[in-house]
Amino acid sequence: MRRAWVSAVLTVSGASCVLPAYATLGGVVDRIRIKGGRELRGDVRISGSKNATLPILAATILVDGPVLLRNVPQLKDVEQMCRILKRLGVQSHRHDNGDLEVEAVDKTFYKAPYDLVRTMRASFVMLGPLWARRGIGELSYPGGCVFGHRPVDLHLKGLEAIGAQIDRHDGYVTLSGPVRGGTVFMGGPFGSTVLGTANVVMAAALSNGITYVEHAALEPEITDLCLFLKRCGAQISGIGSHMLVIEGVESLQGCEWTVIPDRIEAGTFLTGAVMTNSDVRVTDIEPHHMLAVIDRLGAAGANLEMGDNWVRNVPTETGRVLAADVTTLPYPGFPTDIQAQYMALMAMADGVSVITEKVYPERFMHAAELVRLGAHIRREGPCAIVQGTSILAGAAVMASDLRASASLVLMGLVADGQTDVGRVYHIDRGYELIEKKFRALGADIERIREG
Repeated sequence: MRRAWVSAVLTVSGASCVLPAYATLGGVVDRIRIKGGRELRGDVRISGSKNATLPILAATILVDGPVLLRNVPQLKDVEQMCRILKRLGVQSHRHDNGDLEVEAVDKTFYKAPYDLVRTMRASFVMLGPLWARRGIGELSYPGGCVFGHRPVDLHLKGLEAIGAQIDRHDGYVTLSGPVRGGTVFMGGPFGSTVLGTANVVMAAALSNGITYVEHAALEPEITDLCLFLKRCGAQISGIGSHMLVIEGVESLQGCEWTVIPDRIEAGTFLTGAVMTNSDVRVTDIEPHHMLAVIDRLGAAGANLEMGDNWVRNVPTETGRVLAADVTTLPYPGFPTDIQAQYMALMAMADGVSVITEKVYPERFMHAAELVRLGAHIRREGPCAIVQGTSILAGAAVMASDLRASASLVLMGLVADGQTDVGRVYHIDRGYELIEKKFRALGADIERIREG
């Protein structure tokens, strides 16, 4: 029955983030196997931010000349974005030191086909740059996600407000006409749209006027994108606030840029350190990007120290985790992308906690798999009620999405016995060598390849 249910999810959702095409090529399926109970120790270096890298890669469509990007993580989503960009005339080359060089060498292509866009929802962020730089942009609508519908209507509303003529046909959307500038409100029912803000800002950078983006997303990844565009010659003020003002320029020039650290990866490893009551220092990060996570981990009993570019979990004598409620919110609130990992932490806490999801209210697919490992979780609308327990046991589980897979890995670190996490192509979308990083800290964890 369970196997049939999972199959139904895959069939009904049609979601690229459930079963991306690149995950099935060659018939190879990886699992991550964890044997729980080991204490961790040491430093773990955090990679560059996936959610900052993808919009910046899209922005290279706007730029004349080469762009050299540093601290770019080697992830499936980054690889796929580069494949799509290649079809649009943007070449990329990964240097031996990890730097990524990107340049738009053929500016005649303007259409990104469904067979590529469907594999990654974030690719829709290329629509604005294509339209602004090439006079026309055409993309297929992206697929949905397993944890709920994420419409792109706010993207299109914002782009239309600055001059886009929109044509919808055969599952594609085409933008044409001059980029004039204007006033845009980017708020939605669950807060500001991050990728929608990115789409509008990038298009406005090459507009013929001034664009005012009200209720712009505050996420650090948007700030990083704006600062990158400024380095290329864009005129943007109000960066880091809810009001961005973009004065269009005629052209943008290539530059060198270092991508910010991945605050979600950092929060994942820090949560794992708290769960295992381990002395782990998470390094090469921006701690001020993680204050909401640090606050909630402290409320759960963690003993944390913070430096300029690191956060350390200091083991406590009892190792107790305290139940502490959390509500996900747009930045600077607690990130929805760490909700699943925090639920794994609360599953072993003393007491009852309530996790409220206000960004993607359906994002609880991981709860059923955490229950297989012994967690006591009950869903009540946009809330999950978690009764902590000390009895957690390994089992075979399946990841439903990127962050769900991370929560299962974390639970495997503390569950008795062996945990096998299937469909780890999800985790490869957003975590660079997660099993190697945890193994370097002392975890009993390995990747098993089948097929």
